Amino acid sequence: MQFIPNSANRILHADCLTALPRFSSGSIDFVLTDPPYLVSYHDRTGRTLAGDQDGLWLKPAFAEIYRVLKPGRFCVSFYGWNRADQFLSAWKAAGFKLAGHLVWVKDYASSRGVLAYQHEQAYLLAKGRPERPQEALPDVLKWRYTGNRLHPTQKPVPSLKPVIEAFTRPGEIVLDPFCGSGSTLLAAKILGRRYVGIEVNTEYCRTATERLLL
Repeated sequence: MQFIPNSANRILHADCLTALPRFSSGSIDFVLTDPPYLVSYHDRTGRTLAGDQDGLWLKPAFAEIYRVLKPGRFCVSFYGWNRADQFLSAWKAAGFKLAGHLVWVKDYASSRGVLAYQHEQAYLLAKGRPERPQEALPDVLKWRYTGNRLHPTQKPVPSLKPVIEAFTRPGEIVLDPFCGSGSTLLAAKILGRRYVGIEVNTEYCRTATERLLL
């Protein structure tokens, strides 16, 4: 059955590879997502992420994301820096063009190795030739620490809002096919945008739903 997200404002408890093929082509205005980074991540409490062990889903997922996005619109995707080659390959194979790169600066180190890691990053991807925003979004933004209470890699709503505001208009549909605890969706709701989220994990899907009901 085809899913036409004209009313939106919903979260689908599903694998995005199962859910996205049901979406109408060109039905989404903007995508902002934080997919697994393919690094077998686990936090200090042992929490893990589905799909983080291999990248078999990566190309088919972004092929579907490209299909459901309207022509002339943007997708912003976080990615793991040490798997950048795989992400870039998947985005280009889908048809996306690289339109920019965003960095969020942290005032703390999330981990320490050879370097102290004090930023998050995402690529701005274009389908076709989108119009430029009236006011250019800075490519360096501030990060707000969430404490990762609701999700192992929980993104801060205040840090996502400027991105959604720059690339969408009120009433447009924002998609997050790896929505986790729902930060993208909540940011979209606050800004008066419609939203559609997809999340495979039952607990995180429930958490996201509860956040959006408040």
